[in-house]
Amino acid sequence: MLSYRHAFHAGNHADLLKHFVLVQLLRYFSQKDKPYWFIDTHAGAGCYKLDSTYAKKNLEFESGIARLWSRHDLPPAVADYVDQVRALNTDGKLQLYPGSPLLALNLMRDADRLRLFELHSTDVHLLEKQFAEAGKRVAIRQADGFAEIKSVLPPPPRRGLVLIDPSYEDKRDYVRLIAALKEGISRFSTGTYLIWYPLLQRGDTRQLPEKLKRLPVKSWLQVNLTVHTPSEDGYGMHGSGLIILNPPWTLLGTLQEVMPWLTQALAQDAGADYALEISKAP
Repeated sequence: MLSYRHAFHAGNHADLLKHFVLVQLLRYFSQKDKPYWFIDTHAGAGCYKLDSTYAKKNLEFESGIARLWSRHDLPPAVADYVDQVRALNTDGKLQLYPGSPLLALNLMRDADRLRLFELHSTDVHLLEKQFAEAGKRVAIRQADGFAEIKSVLPPPPRRGLVLIDPSYEDKRDYVRLIAALKEGISRFSTGTYLIWYPLLQRGDTRQLPEKLKRLPVKSWLQVNLTVHTPSEDGYGMHGSGLIILNPPWTLLGTLQEVMPWLTQALAQDAGADYALEISKAP
C-alpha cells in the first residue's frame, strides 16, 4: 500500500531476523568468483534514522537491534550482521539502521549488481539519494515489484538472490506474492528467493507458508521466530517468518546454532519460541 512506511518499523525483531539471514545469504553468494544480482521487490528507503519521528513513535527498534547493541556474547553469524549496523554508527551510538539494499551494497562486490523496486514516491526519492554515488552497480525503479520482478529474471550471470518482503497491509499481497513467485521461478528456477511474512492469527497469513512450500523448487527452508504470546483478541504481530526457496546448504546449520540464542535474546514473554523446517522435493 502507498501509505506504508517502513521507517516506523526499522530495526525491529522482524528486521533482525530478515537481515541476519540476508547477510548469511550474501556471504554465501560471494564465495564464488562469478558475479550475481540482488533483486529487492520492496526496497524501502535504504537507510533509516532511529531518532526520527517515525521510528520514535512506537520505538520498535528497542525490542530488536537495540537488544543486541551492547551484548558481547553474540554468535558469530549474528555478530556479522550487527557489525554491518555498527559500520553506519561510527560513534558507537545506535542512530542509523540499514535497510536490505544498503546491507547488500556494503557486502556485494564490484561486479555484482543490485536491482531495486519501490513504489512509494517519498521512499524511492530517499533510496535514489542514498545510492546516488553507487554508479552502474545499482538500478532503481519506481514500480510495483510484484509486477516488475519478471523484467530482471533471469539475471545475466544466472546467479541471483531475490528478496520479497511486502507489508501485507493490502490483503491482495498474499495472492500477488504467489503469482510473482510462480512467474519468477518459471524464468529463473535456480535462483534463491527469500520471502518474509508476519506471524498473525488471521487465516491468509497462516496459510501462506504452506502455499510457498508447494511451489516448484528443489528445496525450501522455513524459519519462524515468535517473540511473545499471541494476543487474546487476535490482533497484532507476534513474530515473523522466512521461507527461503533453493537455500544454500550451509544455512540450516547456522540457524540451528543461532535461533535458540536469538529467541532468548528477543523474548518478550514466556511465549517466545522458534521453529525450523526444511524439505527437498523428490
